[in-house]
Amino acid sequence: MLTKILCIGDIVGQIGRTFLSFALPALRKKYSLDLIIANAENAAGGSGLTPAIFKKLQSYGVDVVTLGDHCYRREDIIPFMQTCNKIVRPANLPSNAAGKPFIVTSARNSQPIGVTSLLGRLYMKPIDCPFRAADKVLAEMQRQTKIIIVDIHAEATSEKVALGWHLDGRASVVFGTHTHIPTADARILPKGTAYITDLGMTGPYDSVLGRTKEKVLKSLISGMPTKYSIAKEDVRVAGIIVSVDSASGRTVDIEQIIFDKSAIEQIRQEYKASEAVS
Repeated sequence: MLTKILCIGDIVGQIGRTFLSFALPALRKKYSLDLIIANAENAAGGSGLTPAIFKKLQSYGVDVVTLGDHCYRREDIIPFMQTCNKIVRPANLPSNAAGKPFIVTSARNSQPIGVTSLLGRLYMKPIDCPFRAADKVLAEMQRQTKIIIVDIHAEATSEKVALGWHLDGRASVVFGTHTHIPTADARILPKGTAYITDLGMTGPYDSVLGRTKEKVLKSLISGMPTKYSIAKEDVRVAGIIVSVDSASGRTVDIEQIIFDKSAIEQIRQEYKASEAVS
């Protein structure tokens, strides 16, 4: 049996969330998805997550949310994370940090799937070793499931690539987030782990990493502090769709997706046409 999983890159602000609500029903039908995972640490105004926004993402079809360095930016998410079994905070935070370092959830085909998140150390705030943290949480998840998904939220491509090789054959999927720029290296490593350095963002691409170009340029050129705002144009959903062999946990297929509004609308129309024929 194959388990089909959609992994979505950083959702940026309301514009990214709204587009996701439009895109996910079409994507789920087209690809017969069993599980949808999204990094949502930029979903609330471009930084952080709130319980209300998490519930909205769930209503759109997101099953599991991973977080990164902004996981505690919104205070009201902290007590919510303590009991929610669909939100994952970075596993290499201190052990007494709020939230769950990993979860094991059930996909639509009833397969158990483990999900964890890690923070990189290069060019990031001081944090425990992501490699050792990965070893620890994978050992725990492997007692419950063969299918394991890892979000490496990091700046340095070298660190992400190294973690992919470190986990090859032990994780089903290792995907990178945080830099918001989709990379062109989606592949299956020799021992069966799907890997991509960065999924890209789900948000406005007529921007600088989701922020309004003019304000970012003003700040960079003048050196003066500027309050950034979320851009609004050329919104896209970015990520990968993987097919994982449920018995072995190895990935057998990976497809990178970057869809704008017209592409999603075409998928919607194709599905309507196929429904009419059937």
